Amino acid sequence: MKNKVVIVGGGMVGAAAAIKLARQGAQVTVLEKHLIDAQHELSNEQVDIRISAINRFSEVLLEELGAMPKLRQSRLAPYQQLEAYEHPNNTLLFDAADISQTHLGHLIENKLIQASLWAQFTEYDVKVEQVSMPPKALEQNLDSITLHYNAHHYQADLLIAADGGRSNVRNLANVGVTGWQYNQACMGILIKLDAPQQYKTWQQFKPSGPIAFLPMQAPYANLIWYQDAAELASLASLSNQQLKEQILTHFFALPGDFTIEQKAVFPLARQHANQYSQGRLVLIGDAAHTINPLAGQGVNLGFKDVAALAECLDGLDDIGNARALKTYENQRRGDNLAMMSMMDACYFGFSNDLAPLKFLRNSVLKLADQAGPLKRKVLQHAMGW
Repeated sequence: MKNKVVIVGGGMVGAAAAIKLARQGAQVTVLEKHLIDAQHELSNEQVDIRISAINRFSEVLLEELGAMPKLRQSRLAPYQQLEAYEHPNNTLLFDAADISQTHLGHLIENKLIQASLWAQFTEYDVKVEQVSMPPKALEQNLDSITLHYNAHHYQADLLIAADGGRSNVRNLANVGVTGWQYNQACMGILIKLDAPQQYKTWQQFKPSGPIAFLPMQAPYANLIWYQDAAELASLASLSNQQLKEQILTHFFALPGDFTIEQKAVFPLARQHANQYSQGRLVLIGDAAHTINPLAGQGVNLGFKDVAALAECLDGLDDIGNARALKTYENQRRGDNLAMMSMMDACYFGFSNDLAPLKFLRNSVLKLADQAGPLKRKVLQHAMGW
């Protein structure tokens, strides 16, 4: 059987793919620049400013891969309600109780998700090798694919690029991308909140860009602030006390007093690979698609890639079968493009101060909140079902 897999990138999506395919009998090697000590990260009290809103589909996958039990022993925060609005009198509120569920998803630090997956590598004999430099060449033939580094080369039956939006593997394969940089950037602000555990995440749309409140495991929360890149750079240069004053001015009242722990500014980009597979090479996660983080769907789309790819490859004598990889591409490319376009419609539709659009979008939010069955369908889609 041809079942040797090399995965470039051991982040959340790459690590999930490693375990999922290893559970199906593949011999998996992960190539990663930054090795981690999984147990140390899971017990480390230092909170990561980078968090993900894990939906119920992703939760089920992480449960299957053995990660969720580790995360429950570390830090995570379920959220039960999600509210979106421009003005408080026209809100769209999604509530898990509306579809008889206990929660909509979890807010979890990225480093903990990655570590909880790495902690399973030994059980499934996933090998990890550190590569400090980018690969130099990619070579394919009918029977195998080889990735060349300066001093080493890695031959496999299937090569998976999970090395992010600036994928070196994708570039070596000459797979083009379409997309653009947004005029805005995004600031994440980790705060320590003097309040009990919160269960509602909210997002307010403003002409200058959305702002959001993401409740992590108490006493922490994350504030998201979209703004012009130059303006955010100026805000990032402020002292924590000065930045707190700006937050109090621009955000609606938070559920308690707070102190600022960390802050970081992230560029915004949309990018979509022109193809997800080429021979024995396949792209997953950010290497295939980078989405506006407006609704936190990026890593959830990546986990859907993992599930779809594994399903297409399950039981094959040759795990690098090009036809199966094209089936995966056909399944995922349209779904990812639809979500990317939906996020852009929300982003561009609300990030302006045009009076006709303001009236229309607030009317839409109000009607959507009263839409009953349609609202529940949208909610189920957001949960990944």
